[in-house]
Amino acid sequence: MTLTELKYVAALADELHFGRAAAACHVSQPTLSIAVKKLEQSLGVSLFERTRRGVGLTPLGQQVAERARELLAQAAGINDLVQSAREAPHGPLAIGALPSVGPYVLPQCIPLLQKTAPAMPLSVYEGPSSELARRLRSGELDAVITVAPFTMADIVCQPLFDEPLLALLPAHHPLAKKACIDTPDLDPTQMLLMAEGDELRESLLAIFPHLQTSVAGEHVRARVQGSTLESLRHMVASGLGISVLPQMAAQNSFYSPSLVASRPLADPTAMRSLVLAWRVSFPRHGAIELLKQALTACNGSGWAGEPATRSMGLLVDNNDW
Repeated sequence: MTLTELKYVAALADELHFGRAAAACHVSQPTLSIAVKKLEQSLGVSLFERTRRGVGLTPLGQQVAERARELLAQAAGINDLVQSAREAPHGPLAIGALPSVGPYVLPQCIPLLQKTAPAMPLSVYEGPSSELARRLRSGELDAVITVAPFTMADIVCQPLFDEPLLALLPAHHPLAKKACIDTPDLDPTQMLLMAEGDELRESLLAIFPHLQTSVAGEHVRARVQGSTLESLRHMVASGLGISVLPQMAAQNSFYSPSLVASRPLADPTAMRSLVLAWRVSFPRHGAIELLKQALTACNGSGWAGEPATRSMGLLVDNNDW
């Protein structure tokens, strides 16, 4: 039994698909399949059920996969322990973040970290919360920035700040004349949402249940969905509809006020809570502290290009940067 075999078992247990598991491990599908089969033969048990419909975990396979994840995290901790023997500002730090955060805060956070810790290069990954959780648990990432709730065993989760959600409107839209947008003002037939599965989309549907109408796709505008917050802004600017975006995205725009307008929402629950999370076993406390300091130094008012007035923090990453 090797760590590599355990890595393949954990990946297959997460994906329940040989192709996707192999891609996640950066190996060919036959390599992963043969390794998993070899481990099953050496143990004398079946960890997975293979049918024409797909792959499933046996009850024992579920337990073995969970133990494999724990061992992989402990193995990653050994590397972290060795790294911690050096000064905290030295050595790479792997960070994960949501796509709806990275593009808006990295320009502030990365220069600060490069200045305070020039010998600590950052490795950044951008992906959905579920993938951030998997990579954090396996040791591929050292810390992640995501949204609450984010609850995992043996994971420290520290609140960063609550960010308000704003209505984004074409400048000529009738609602742009209002100082504050009430919930009934959000017409589901005009609402532009992120694609299915996105955390922000699910949050909006939970806060504003009446927007479920737009999911049914009964109107042309309701069927328009964006894969990024930037694409939603472009759609709003072109007059396709209205949207609700986090403040950092709604107010950080290259568009002229004659094209788009952002307005606060009257609903006090219209916000998202961002958090920084890392493994309890991660030993490089100094590196985490430097990261937290950089996040704290970032200021939300900077998203709109205004002078800083209060301390808000956040750091994120984007593979495209």
